[in-house]
Amino acid sequence: MTTRRDFISKTILGSTAIIAGNSAMGMAASSYRRIIGSNDRLNVAIAGLGRRLGGYYEPVALDSSNVRLTYLCDVMKSQREKALAEFSKHIDHKPKLENDIRKVIDDKEVDVLINATPDHWHAPGSVMALKAGKNVYVEKPCSHNMWENEQLVEAARKYNKVVQMGNQQRSSDHTIEIIKEIHNGVIGKPYKAVAFYTNSRGEVPVQQKTPVPQGLDWNLFQGPAPRREYTQETWDYNWHWYGWDYGTAEAGNNGTHEIDVARWALGVNFPKHVQVEANKRHFLNDGWEMYDTMEATFKFADDKVIQWDGKSRNGYDTYGGGRGTIIYGSEGSVFVDREKYILTDRNGKIVRNTNSQSEEAGTALGGGGDMTTAHMVNFFDAIRGKADLTAPIDDASISMAMVHYANMAYRAGNGFSVDENTGRISDEKVNKFWSREYEPGWEPKI
Repeated sequence: MTTRRDFISKTILGSTAIIAGNSAMGMAASSYRRIIGSNDRLNVAIAGLGRRLGGYYEPVALDSSNVRLTYLCDVMKSQREKALAEFSKHIDHKPKLENDIRKVIDDKEVDVLINATPDHWHAPGSVMALKAGKNVYVEKPCSHNMWENEQLVEAARKYNKVVQMGNQQRSSDHTIEIIKEIHNGVIGKPYKAVAFYTNSRGEVPVQQKTPVPQGLDWNLFQGPAPRREYTQETWDYNWHWYGWDYGTAEAGNNGTHEIDVARWALGVNFPKHVQVEANKRHFLNDGWEMYDTMEATFKFADDKVIQWDGKSRNGYDTYGGGRGTIIYGSEGSVFVDREKYILTDRNGKIVRNTNSQSEEAGTALGGGGDMTTAHMVNFFDAIRGKADLTAPIDDASISMAMVHYANMAYRAGNGFSVDENTGRISDEKVNKFWSREYEPGWEPKI
């Protein structure tokens, strides 16, 4: 029997002949693309049009991706209009602009949701999309809390859809190369990894009640979070630091990436114990409501350890870069970040220094680059059955759990033990933060 892929291949060949025949008749290039591979095309919607938007231009616009952007969705009118203007430089059609993610999800023509909304919308929006039959690319953090983490994994299994988290370094060629070598023994037995992020974020305004900005759907921005009056600066990025209604602090904002690489390198899953020292130590009277400095220690079986060193507002360069991971082994060590890896022997002598020339964004606001492109192309290919996911949600959610554990230890004020098989916690004081308070009717139930 002819397979669907064979059919598509034959259709593409036939369509090439049609193009050749119709070229002289002036058929537009956009018309060609609607013919070629139409049976394999994915209709994509993007929800959340903030600082990650630039990372989507290339993977969505690539002819080889064979996707069509059908929606640009955001609760802020100016964001929608800006996104349309920017995307028009990369694609030859006009996607629909939509305010409400639920309307996008209800459209049966949409195959894929790229979920780049604020943290508190990641799991609820993704679960909604999965229930509606969509595949989901969800930016980190894939969940706001541990309960959501489990709900998202279960929804992906129940509805048998492809879900990839935006931990794009999993699709980095040089990182894949050195992690494979670590697993093959290039530094002996790996026993410890230090994941770090260093930035010099400035003072944040103290929140003041103010009228809702023109064009913002404040009720929809809050979505799953309990309702409250609008405060200035909240909708645009500073929601990261204004309490736990919307954000997951720096561990969720950036630690997810490096902690994921550390766990990948050591080949570990859930930790046995979590201990955290964290506090707000800069601009003590400003509006920042969370820790801005954190040192977290995760202990695993076989005497393996991951440490997370997050400094949000002190730019001292401790490790030789703004972000990265150092992996220590019995016979050597590796430094790896988004641009390179450095392999050293046990005496600290450099054995190999590999610079990948990657253009992936580091600590600057915004994002995108070759890793994001590769990660999203892998996602598109996995939907079509052409590739295995580099960051399947059931694995990525374990890295996400470590972020939640760190935040839970900080909020509870004490460390705790973890069931390394299930990821569950028995400490009642800590378990108060397993989930959160939801606006009634907005819980991400599968």
